[in-house]
Amino acid sequence: MIIEIGHYALVLALATALIASILPVIGARRGDTALMDLAPLATITLFCLVAFSFSVLTWAYAVSDFSLLNVWENSHSLMPMVYKITGVWGNHEGSMMLWLLTLTLFSALVAIFGRNLPDTLKANVLTVQAWITVAFLLFILFTSNPFMRLDPAPAEGQDLNPVLQDFGLAIHPPLLYLGYVGFSVCFSFAVAALIEGRIDAAWARWVRPWTLAAWTFLTAGIAMGSYWAYYELGWGGWWFWDPVENASFMPWLAGTALLHSALVMEKREALKIWTVLLAIMTFSLSLLGTFLVRSGVLTSVHAFATDPSRGIFILAILSFFIGGAFVLFAWRAPQLKSGGLFAPISREGALVLNNLILTVSTATVLTGTLYPLVLETLTGEKISVGAPFFNLSFGLLMIPLLLAVPFGPLLAWKRGDLLGALQRIYVVAGMALVAGFAFFYAQNGGPVLAALGLALGFYLIFGSLTDLWYRANFGKLAFKIAFARFKGLPRSAFGSALAHMGLGVTVLGIVAVTTFETEHVLEMKPGMRAEAGGYSLVFDGLREAIGPNFTEERGHFTVSRNGAVVADVWSSKRIYTARRMPTTEAGILTFGASQLYVSLGDPMTDGGIVVRIWWKPWILFIWGGAVVMMIGGFVSLSDRRLRVGAPSRRAKPVKLAMEPAE
Repeated sequence: MIIEIGHYALVLALATALIASILPVIGARRGDTALMDLAPLATITLFCLVAFSFSVLTWAYAVSDFSLLNVWENSHSLMPMVYKITGVWGNHEGSMMLWLLTLTLFSALVAIFGRNLPDTLKANVLTVQAWITVAFLLFILFTSNPFMRLDPAPAEGQDLNPVLQDFGLAIHPPLLYLGYVGFSVCFSFAVAALIEGRIDAAWARWVRPWTLAAWTFLTAGIAMGSYWAYYELGWGGWWFWDPVENASFMPWLAGTALLHSALVMEKREALKIWTVLLAIMTFSLSLLGTFLVRSGVLTSVHAFATDPSRGIFILAILSFFIGGAFVLFAWRAPQLKSGGLFAPISREGALVLNNLILTVSTATVLTGTLYPLVLETLTGEKISVGAPFFNLSFGLLMIPLLLAVPFGPLLAWKRGDLLGALQRIYVVAGMALVAGFAFFYAQNGGPVLAALGLALGFYLIFGSLTDLWYRANFGKLAFKIAFARFKGLPRSAFGSALAHMGLGVTVLGIVAVTTFETEHVLEMKPGMRAEAGGYSLVFDGLREAIGPNFTEERGHFTVSRNGAVVADVWSSKRIYTARRMPTTEAGILTFGASQLYVSLGDPMTDGGIVVRIWWKPWILFIWGGAVVMMIGGFVSLSDRRLRVGAPSRRAKPVKLAMEPAE
């Protein structure tokens, strides 16, 4: 009975979403306060209904109710409880429920925390969110219903995909969806503003916190997904340029551009048209990623390639929202004022350069991802675009962007002094070169370009502190006074510095592990020894073990350095009983920011087994930098100016920034 109530809650949610998608926008057009006030109430009710439905589905997984088709296909009574819960979104139907829950959560947050928004804008924003919600509710109810029953109910389930039976699944999809779906708010603000005719600095202040929150969560989600694939799949890599990885990376690039563009719009009322376009593009890329994952056009460990009708439905959603938003933009854009002017050498100019490179980089990744699909559709020819293309094209685009990152904060608004900025940062560049070459020689050399890459990472780290140094006037004022100024800087300044610093840490990790890692693939028998990263590994043999829903062979290795045992590591090959599907569980030892990575391969007829051993120096810097970026995002969000977002309604009203086309 509880299952039917959960299903009925989704139907009620659809009815509520239809009300929220029609009446408030009529009220906004007529100036009817009663109809506009309906939007927050309907939005919060919608979230409660979806949350209840999601909770019912979670309960069904927790108690192993195999009368539910979705539970039978993706769970097993012997699975640990944590994997039963994470299994809720480890499949197509459940993950769409998580998407819907996240979408209604953000809508409810806008309803609750958008008290300072003008009534008409708030009603229009919540209406656009309701339109998106209606589309995904229809998609779930008609093509991806998680509450389908089985009669009679099977005695046992088919188990969850073994690759997904990992704690990383509890973290990665929710974080990723908070980023993906969070950009829907930016999209709704853009569409609502185009409908209403309100595009100004106040709009940028309102949209920036939502952009920053979505960007922060998406950063965390991508990093967690990268680390999950690294340790769970046993392949030893941290990024594969998989099309589904790219599907999450493209909104991140566009969202980064949007974040910086909104800053220019807020401070100088410039780049209005471009900022609105970026808000539309960013969520459009999120929808595109949803289509790629769920349409069946891609084969990936990340993808849910099933019924093609689902892909057609999502393609229709994609066409409606992206096409409709761009048509609305094309209609309204000629009526928008161009905004403030600025010199090419200025902080605005640096942020425009940032936007230019990020959007070209997004287009490059989009081209490499979609070109094989388009070519196969048109000609039937199958090709693959892999890491060499992306590394070369994307890497070359990133170099000038990374070089320019520390300059922006050092330039003045409207008209900057390039020579003055160079004079401020040349010491940082010198320190970065020294640190980069010192790091290079400490790792016993390698390609000379690697030293420059390391120097670039240090340049970003040191450069992120330069703006704080000069804003506090260290070196010019007495230390006590300068330190007081430093403590008084806005949190958004510290958040920005941390984000740029985290980017530098990630660059260091990428360059170091790419340049200095070693890999050994060899056949080992008990008693054999291998060397990696200055450590000796002795293979002690295989042992059989039984888990809750799997059997495994575990390889034990004793790790020593200079003759002294420092640790031991286990690596295993598992067979999950229900699905008869093998997985590899890598053995990983961490030494500081470096890791020793051991993965078992196929057994040999002579009693040996293939073993892959990697030494990965400083690899944790890759994900550590992402954590620092994420912390920077949250620090910026804690700034009161971003939490408030906009003046109260009692403040002086902002004039409309639209005028009729001539």
